[in-house]
Amino acid sequence: MEIRVFETMQEASVAGAEIIAAAMQGRAHFVLGLATGSTPVPLYRELARRNAAGELDFSGTHSYNLDEYVGLDGSHSQSFRYFMDDNLFHHINIDPANTHVPSGTGADHAADARAYDAAIEAEGGIDLQVLGVGNNGHIGFNEPDSVFHAPTHIVDLTDSTIDANSRFFERREDVPRQAITLGMGGIMRARKVLLFAFGAVKADAVRAMVRGEVDPRCPASILQLHGDTTVLLDKAAASKL
Repeated sequence: MEIRVFETMQEASVAGAEIIAAAMQGRAHFVLGLATGSTPVPLYRELARRNAAGELDFSGTHSYNLDEYVGLDGSHSQSFRYFMDDNLFHHINIDPANTHVPSGTGADHAADARAYDAAIEAEGGIDLQVLGVGNNGHIGFNEPDSVFHAPTHIVDLTDSTIDANSRFFERREDVPRQAITLGMGGIMRARKVLLFAFGAVKADAVRAMVRGEVDPRCPASILQLHGDTTVLLDKAAASKL
């Protein structure tokens, strides 16, 4: 892992946008893995700014999101499809047909998960994957467990994840209890990973990810085994390293 620490999340997000822009430079076809939540919002604003300024072209980009809540369709204001449209896709020149989010509303979740992995493979794999990290060390919705799950799969969300995400819903009871998520295999096959973490609330997870043993109880720790991961932190998130 390359660890880079910045004064602010805005500085880290600008640095991340520069890395993405460099990776996309001159590529007629680029596969970008994307994440949701509050962490990547400054990054997406910077990418949209660069696109509007003519500095970054998404016309050849195909995007694949990490995850989606089970039971929420794309019109729901808390679905990850809605989030991506609102925070990035509607502000850049990406073809909507080339934006992909796992389906959490199909009749056969296992078949949908297999189809999502197959679609990424048919695309040639993910060139660059954007990640955040949860307070409990999850990446995507790969929660702490006794094993690492390789394929895209359905996961039961932990109480800590439900608590963390309840701020986006009217009531805690409204937070879905399951999600469909890209598995560790899909994440680890990405040719490059950019992981962002901001705030003191992430400091313990960052330490476990970077300094701890590779352990499925801290899913993000598997990135120690990835060949090209850059971790971009603000000072608060890096405070326990």
